[in-house]
Amino acid sequence: QVQLVESGGGLVQAGGTLRLSCAASGRTFSSTDMGWLRQRTGKERECVVGIKWSGSHKVYADSVKGRLTIYRDNAKNTVYLQMNSPTPEGPAVYCCAARRVKSYITTQNWDEYDDWGQGTQVTVSS
Repeated sequence: QVQLVESGGGLVQAGGTLRLSCAASGRTFSSTDMGWLRQRTGKERECVVGIKWSGSHKVYADSVKGRLTIYRDNAKNTVYLQMNSPTPEGPAVYCCAARRVKSYITTQNWDEYDDWGQGTQVTVSS
């Protein structure tokens, strides 16, 4: 099991930037694929980005391409989500998620991941 703690959420203006961080513990971080899940009010939880254990391969949901960037620092056991020029939206909770390494990475199913954190809330104002 992996323990995950997110930070960095808050209020950001459309067109601004925001970086979320997720600190992981409990399993060798370099043996763990990571992702970020998003839960918006009235909508189903979705996986918006994923990154392989090495950082060499990343995937993005179509809805966030060009606005979100995922990257990781295995030396710090941390994964990040950079938001650039987000579009206005109501509160959304972003959770980082972890799973044992698999041969592929996808955003198709959020339940590909075994563990996720409590999440951090992000609101993008117009």
